[in-house]
Amino acid sequence: MAVAVGLALAALSPDSQRSARLVFAEELRAGRVLERDLDRPEVARAVAPRSIPPAPVRSLQRMAMKRGDFDFETRNLAPLAAARRAVLGAQAPGPPRFLVRVDEFPLAGAYVESEGGAADFARFHAILADAGVPYLIAVSAGVARDYLDPSATESRPLSDRELATLQQLRREGASFALHGFDHRTRDVRARHRSELVGLDDAGLSELLDRGTARLAEAGIHPRVFAPPFNRFEAHQYELLARRYDVVCGGPESVPLFGFHRTPLWLGDAIYMPAYPPFYGRSIEVAAAAERAIAAQVALPIPVVLHWAWEAGGDWSDLQRLARRLAGYARPWDELLTS
Repeated sequence: MAVAVGLALAALSPDSQRSARLVFAEELRAGRVLERDLDRPEVARAVAPRSIPPAPVRSLQRMAMKRGDFDFETRNLAPLAAARRAVLGAQAPGPPRFLVRVDEFPLAGAYVESEGGAADFARFHAILADAGVPYLIAVSAGVARDYLDPSATESRPLSDRELATLQQLRREGASFALHGFDHRTRDVRARHRSELVGLDDAGLSELLDRGTARLAEAGIHPRVFAPPFNRFEAHQYELLARRYDVVCGGPESVPLFGFHRTPLWLGDAIYMPAYPPFYGRSIEVAAAAERAIAAQVALPIPVVLHWAWEAGGDWSDLQRLARRLAGYARPWDELLTS
């Protein structure tokens, strides 16, 4: 039986209505609530789209995030969990739904392929696959030589081995995001690296068209965009949102776009940044995942791993994380159909 409202309607905006569906996706699918049950002030406050803050505010948000004062679990998970309690009461707790994104394939800078790099990715994938953890892989359409040098121009297409890996991932049910064209930064400064910043709409469209065409040749048609370096300009979001169902981001997005709750609808797409502690190395993510599972935070939670960050050790931290995510990580197709 659907939960009764009991309060006056809060008149959710269209974006807020779609965002509320993400927060209550499981209950809506099961018929435990109806869409009209979500039209409440508590839900409206939690899922209301935020405007892009002025630059000084964005800088302060990022600095506070680095210090740990701008805490994701407090500022993102807590208000969304409160919205669930307002609608579901004692039925609100439940298993979290982790949506795992893996950056970046091929590895930026791997202009010359190495056996070690291929073996590291194969090991990373095997650990997640053996644990039954579905994920989305962010794929660049090419590999730049000297990708941190904006004045360089040379890049290569994906190799036969890289294409074969993508075909294996597709057969095994992985989801895909376009991760730019070749991951070359347009700015040499470490805190300003971006393949997108500085492009006008025509230039951005051309870059996306080239990347899309390259991946289409491999039979891959991403519905998700993950910006290289997690950096894009605020005015570029509208174009990205028209072309993709989901636009990703990360902590590096905050100085340019501000902090936004995640995942929620923003314009024509779901905006889905991932923030620490669910963005980082597996040992850090595992501790956060453990807290979310223990608290029964029944929310979709973006998780971002970098396969290259996990390489070089004995893989034990990733193995522990994979075992913890097993049964809680969900296919991205569920998000895309919410």
